[in-house]
Amino acid sequence: MKIFQLLFYLALIISCQTNPEKSKYLFDIRFSQELSNQAQDGRLLLMISNNDANEPRFQISDGLSTQLIYGVDVHDMEPGETVKLDASVFGFPLTSTDEIAEGTYYIQALLNRYETFNLATGHSVQLPPDKGEGQKWNEKPGNFYSAPMKVQLNQGQTFEINMDREIPPIDPPKDTKYIKHVQMKSDLLTDFWGRDMYLGANVLLPHGFEDHPEAHYPLMIFHGHFPYTFDGFSETPPDPNLKQEYSARFNITGYNKIVEEEAYNFYLNWISDNFPRYIVIEIQHANPYYDDSYAVNSANLGPYGDAITYELIPFIEDKFRGIGEPWSRFLYGGSTGGWEALAAQVMYPDAYNGCFAACPDPIDFRAYTLINIYENENAYYYQSDFKEALIPGHRDYLGQVSSSVRDMNWLELVLGSKSRSGGQFDIWEAVYSPMGEDGYPKRLWDKTTGEIDHEVAEYWKEHYDLRYIMERDWETLGPKLKGKINIYCGDMDNYYLNNAVYLMEEFLEKTENPNYDGEVDYGDRAEHCWNGDHENPNYISRLRYNTMYLPKILERINESAPKGADLSSWRY
Repeated sequence: MKIFQLLFYLALIISCQTNPEKSKYLFDIRFSQELSNQAQDGRLLLMISNNDANEPRFQISDGLSTQLIYGVDVHDMEPGETVKLDASVFGFPLTSTDEIAEGTYYIQALLNRYETFNLATGHSVQLPPDKGEGQKWNEKPGNFYSAPMKVQLNQGQTFEINMDREIPPIDPPKDTKYIKHVQMKSDLLTDFWGRDMYLGANVLLPHGFEDHPEAHYPLMIFHGHFPYTFDGFSETPPDPNLKQEYSARFNITGYNKIVEEEAYNFYLNWISDNFPRYIVIEIQHANPYYDDSYAVNSANLGPYGDAITYELIPFIEDKFRGIGEPWSRFLYGGSTGGWEALAAQVMYPDAYNGCFAACPDPIDFRAYTLINIYENENAYYYQSDFKEALIPGHRDYLGQVSSSVRDMNWLELVLGSKSRSGGQFDIWEAVYSPMGEDGYPKRLWDKTTGEIDHEVAEYWKEHYDLRYIMERDWETLGPKLKGKINIYCGDMDNYYLNNAVYLMEEFLEKTENPNYDGEVDYGDRAEHCWNGDHENPNYISRLRYNTMYLPKILERINESAPKGADLSSWRY
């Protein structure tokens, strides 16, 4: 580690050992006995905002607009017991409350409650179970929190915060004629987690499903983040009086109306004559670490890959008359879903007949965003003898950087220790890392300093580096993957994910016996979630996943379906 980094972290350590009596501000936090008379485990969070545009708990991010957050683990916190947060508690983006200038602020506390899981490995771990919200700590049913309180921060003050509110349960989504919501207990996951664990799916049924009991259908599997219900499909036309809202992400006004128009147009296509009939599913596999499992087997999350492929998929096909053959199953998705689509195809090459991976999470760990985890010594700083430069984490299409890799990881470090933040880098760690002696994932790098553990990196390489695995095993994988791999990415992806796609393409273009016979394509100046559409802007094409790959899927079916396969019952 360079001397300037060493001095920086020494100062950080010293700041985190501040004498509470000398802290600039003190915060005494408790939860009301009316909420529970039981002791609680979890992550206690303090949010501080300089505005009342929203509750402080909804103003935390790794971007430029973020407000302040501080966090500490609590164990057996009794009702009415005070937990004191002082200047030693690590925070983001100001690492200590002593750095906060005096003035008017809004403060709020929240307890992200943990439960104990007794794993099949013999370990007991404390984690936040998903409660139907998709692992959002600030929206999780059952979490305790306080009302926002306007205060004047003055040096020497102590602020009393009482968490007397509980986030209510979420109502389950309602079935419609076309959209069904299913859930099944997974024996594989139940055995691993030591308690009943479930997989779910939002299912879009083909038009005419009830009128054609003789029909069996291909299955399209849309991978992605936790879906509460099936989005992007509406039997109702857009409200003509809908107030048009501005989208900061896409820099356009009226995006909410565009979303509704696209959802209704999808429905019109879905019920139109001669439109191919097929089943679409969105998988629900939220878990105690994240809003989905990455659809692979993992030392820390358990056998989600097997559970999805061998339990959930057959369950859905049996329930809704799927064809139930590998040639009739296709995978697609973007971002996390893009990685999952490709990973499921690679890990289960005989179970699926093609994947369309858009803007996938890093598929070559030599470009783990902008980090080469095998060669770099540090994940936060470029290597240099005399100059300190942070590795960027997020940019726009013009290259303007709003967050660094360190920012993203330090926010996660505040939200949860031991990979429990529910954040992006922590879930990669939970999925890809071996399990540590304490039952939690081994760190790829020190979360405070960014120093990389290359022994853990080698484990990642052998188990989850998709480019490396494909290249290592091409002699046996190649014949099973021929014609099945399609990857799309914007060349100005916000998270630099195109760099890994370049490396994957370099390998794929050199494949022989057989050639991969697929497609890799890039969107010019396109940001995150570009999925192969050169005709429409990103904000339109991202709403058309469920139809845009259909022509290629039908062509693939015609080329690869075995003799005697059912190619007609679903084409009414």
